Amino acid sequence: MKSKPKIFDAHCDVLMKMFLNPNLSFYDSEKLHLTNNQLMNVGSKVQCFAIYIPERIHPSMRFHAALTMVELFYENVLKAPNMKLVKSHEDIKLLGEGDIGAVLTLEGCDCIGEDLLKLKTLLRLGVSSVGLTWNHSNAVADGVLEPRGGGLSAFGHNVVSLLKETNTWCDVSHLSVQGFWDVMEQELPTIASHSNCHSICSNPRNLNDEQITSLIKKDSVIGITFVPEFLNSGGNASIKDVMKHIEHVCSLGGEDHVGFGSDFDGIDKVVKGLEKYQGYELLMEELNKHYSTIQVENFLLNNFSKRFPVRAI
Repeated sequence: MKSKPKIFDAHCDVLMKMFLNPNLSFYDSEKLHLTNNQLMNVGSKVQCFAIYIPERIHPSMRFHAALTMVELFYENVLKAPNMKLVKSHEDIKLLGEGDIGAVLTLEGCDCIGEDLLKLKTLLRLGVSSVGLTWNHSNAVADGVLEPRGGGLSAFGHNVVSLLKETNTWCDVSHLSVQGFWDVMEQELPTIASHSNCHSICSNPRNLNDEQITSLIKKDSVIGITFVPEFLNSGGNASIKDVMKHIEHVCSLGGEDHVGFGSDFDGIDKVVKGLEKYQGYELLMEELNKHYSTIQVENFLLNNFSKRFPVRAI
């Protein structure tokens, strides 16, 4: 019997949901889009877990909130016997049959303020991918919804230098257009963990063709995300809308640069058929109608996993 393809999902907000509701069970809570039970049953190989600090958290408490989410990651996610911490490419290679790699990521540097030591601390605690902003501005750069549209600050350049020094993924999802191009000028491993195509859906969170082409040339990966308003202008999306964004990246020469970053548990509205992680099974069925086995395996797993950095921290 043919085995199921394995999945690398580059973004979810389970930690944020458990932070806001500590009684949720990562194993099987019906209130989570993504659970350990679903990861096991559907065929997860690597799952990224974001530290995202809700805006309503006072700035003075944001780093404490980040540390609390780190603790939730270690005490809830990694306490499951099948979950293994992934901090480097070698860790993925060492995953055994039935193991699921868990990657800790940072979505926005708001929690570090202007303190590089706080970022170094998070990297030492296991953060392996860093998104510089959420939608608005912080001390690092402007987010994509900040009207000013500024790029990297002087401190932001220091942050990027640290990511370069430690060979840590720099995630450009949510970053302003100018910030995006500032990062692209740097020689460091770069991804867009959860972003779609602006030419298909003109949401400001989506990447234009020039940005997508630049990421492809940089040997990066674009994680197609399941956020309905990033899939079509109507906001009521289906798996066919997901397919359109995959097809568009491929049309730009990005067949080897497509992945997925679901944003499960970070969204209120969901894609029809992709209401929870188990929806990946329906997505696989649709992918298999249009692409070869090798292409599907690359989209689901290999394009992200083979580019996971060899870390230097």
